Amino acid sequence: MMRFRTRASTAFRIALRELRGGLKGFYIFLACIALGTGAIAAVNSVATAITGSIASEGRTLLAGDVRFELNNREANAEEIRFLEDLGDISVSTVLRSMARLPDGSDQSLVEVKAIDGAYPLYGTFVADPARPLSELVAASEGRFGAVAAPLLLERLGLEVGDEILIGKARFVIAGSIATEPDAISDGFGFAPRLITSREALKASGLVETGSLVEHAYKVRLTAPAPTPEEIRRKAESTLPNAGWSIRTSDRAAPSLTENIERFSQFLTLVGLTALVVGGVGVANAVRAFLDSKRTVIATLKCLGAPASVVVMVYFFQITIVAAIGILAGLVLGAIAPLVASYYLAGFLPISTEPTLYPGALLLAALFGMLVTLAFAILPLGHARKVPATALFREQGFEPRGWPSWPYLAATTLALGALAALAILTSEERRIATIFLVAMAAGFVLLRLVALGIAYLARRSPHVPSAALRLAIGNIHRPGALTPAVTLSLGLGLSLLVALALIDGNLRRELSANLPERAPNFFFIDIQKSEIEGFRSVVEGQSQNGKLVEVPMLRGRILAFNDTDVAKMDVPPEGRWVLRGDRGITYAETVPENASVIEGEWWPADYTGEPLVSFSAEEAGELGLKLGDTVTVNVLGRNITAKIANFRKVEWESLSINFVMVFSPNTFAGAPHAWLATLTDASAGPAEEAAILKAVTRTFPTITSVRVKDALDVVDRLVGQLATAIRAAAAIALVASILVLSGALAAGNRARTHDAVVLKTLGATRAMLIRAFTYEYFLLGAATACFALLAGGGVAWYVLSQIMRLPSNFLPDVALATILLSLVTTIGIGLAGTWRILGQKAAPVLREL
Repeated sequence: MMRFRTRASTAFRIALRELRGGLKGFYIFLACIALGTGAIAAVNSVATAITGSIASEGRTLLAGDVRFELNNREANAEEIRFLEDLGDISVSTVLRSMARLPDGSDQSLVEVKAIDGAYPLYGTFVADPARPLSELVAASEGRFGAVAAPLLLERLGLEVGDEILIGKARFVIAGSIATEPDAISDGFGFAPRLITSREALKASGLVETGSLVEHAYKVRLTAPAPTPEEIRRKAESTLPNAGWSIRTSDRAAPSLTENIERFSQFLTLVGLTALVVGGVGVANAVRAFLDSKRTVIATLKCLGAPASVVVMVYFFQITIVAAIGILAGLVLGAIAPLVASYYLAGFLPISTEPTLYPGALLLAALFGMLVTLAFAILPLGHARKVPATALFREQGFEPRGWPSWPYLAATTLALGALAALAILTSEERRIATIFLVAMAAGFVLLRLVALGIAYLARRSPHVPSAALRLAIGNIHRPGALTPAVTLSLGLGLSLLVALALIDGNLRRELSANLPERAPNFFFIDIQKSEIEGFRSVVEGQSQNGKLVEVPMLRGRILAFNDTDVAKMDVPPEGRWVLRGDRGITYAETVPENASVIEGEWWPADYTGEPLVSFSAEEAGELGLKLGDTVTVNVLGRNITAKIANFRKVEWESLSINFVMVFSPNTFAGAPHAWLATLTDASAGPAEEAAILKAVTRTFPTITSVRVKDALDVVDRLVGQLATAIRAAAAIALVASILVLSGALAAGNRARTHDAVVLKTLGATRAMLIRAFTYEYFLLGAATACFALLAGGGVAWYVLSQIMRLPSNFLPDVALATILLSLVTTIGIGLAGTWRILGQKAAPVLREL
């Protein structure tokens, strides 16, 4: 032990002395580590800042300590007494409707939020002009006050003081919304918000039996306040059939939190790709650095230094340099939340105060150090095997065979720790595992591609051009750049191609394919007394259209096989089915856009026990089988039905689809509204506007949703997400370029000798430039072809197997990838080659 300590101390002193000369040879190493570490630190710091703000500002975001949510019905007297026993109550009601100008010239979908005088219990509502909310929504001269989102004013060309009609009531715009404290906890809406009083909502006639309405009862607890779990247990035991969803301030916006965490995990994996790609640069940099230190290593060995001391000297140097790169990356990650807050503070809760997030920074540091160790140990092992005499004779470290087993074991351990860290820190562990397996397969495939390129070059026929012959020879000769170029560019370009194809297919689906198949309109909250008149109006406006009408209720899944879903371990992909209330319906026959794939449909006039047809895909995600029971709460009643069959549902059609379709006898006599779609391929913008105007004018309480408008909103969201994804992919590509630069730098010594010898034998600089250009062109083109195949395969899997969407190959993506690959490879290659072509021959020839 003492001997090891002495050797380590000696090696550490030598390492520090050598580093006094600067970090020459390590700049690309530093850039690769700093870039990957910074990306991971930044993504996780920003995500932690947002989720932390949601948790710390939970009361404000929820506008209460606890939120009890009921759909389609208000709380009864017993439930109100239960809530009043907990503390102060504020009630708000949210629904969608149509806002129209008094002259009928224009209309827009709005999300109406009706509040009472106690709103908000926490936080501050801010309007423009700044007046108390009670004054802004007060009624005067038969008109109700309302505060509108600026987007609604823009859409309808309104100003403060103008009037609009909603349902059967007249509203005057008293101001615009500046800050709504609980907007995030209310969830994302496709329509701009309009806030008014509950008295105004009652006068509008929008709330009818079966209307899609969400009633939120927010409670400010009185001291001593029970814990969230105590409240939940008390509510379930006191009112087990209430059917409300309960949310506490520590989980104010669960959907937003989960989405941010998932997206950050995805970007973390992309950042890890950049870091692992940078790891190849680390290996190249270490090899090049050791190559430049060959005389120092030879001297140390000749003076009697054991091989272990030599290895420790450069292991310490690499670790110190890696720590500097990691520190630079952590600085980038630390300032990322401040930069993000500048852009996100307007619509996401994120602190603008300078704050460090140690967990996110520590995770990034661990990733950075593990990548360094995983890729630096093998070059050190190769260096240990080379005797001093060989170091004086040979040009550098050309690995021959494998290093000794301790180095292989250490590398395996570092790679295993890296994979374990990536999987254990990810909520979607299956996806993280698939991602890592795909990355490992990518490394293997790229190595095989490099061997294949070299093999084809070796077996290529004789060509008359000397420059081309030299280029082909450079591709397969010992120490060729082929493996380094293929690996460095292959991973980055494959990731870029995959993301570009996914983004392109999503946009094509949203902008072209979906609108062709999707209905023109959804009509919601059609009352039973209105259905005949509604049908007449629509058919009168659209003679060629297809109108589909189905009954619709809202229900929340409480249990499977009498087991509370809150106590079940549900896979992430199936959780959306259990989150909040679901639209449900009943039908005598199989819906036209679905087919039964297992079990049997109930017969006509069925009167037995309640049955339900479940969507096959979602049933598989939830682990359901035929004969299982599902308990749902509808209008305050718990109903248990047996699964009779599974349906294959065409969700991508955007037509009327439900996860659950019940037998008609299940809801015999239950009050409900109707949902309808209109599909008319011949209807243009003018015809759609006429249909919308006719329905809104005749039935002001029916909500009309133009599908194209909803798709435009989704398209903007996809565009914003794609920007973040492209930025992360760009980091991986930049890492690839850095690695490529490092690989070229590592081979510069051999290239210099080759160029000098060839020039001595009569080769001109122009011929050498042509040879190198051909070489880089061939390598870049081969790598681009692999990237197209690998990235296209990944994109196909994500689109067709995960998203269940059509996947098409986009030629423009292929062309852009090839051009990017060629420009990058040739440009960087020639930039590095130009300098070595100017080397004087004599100093180089003296070293031979």
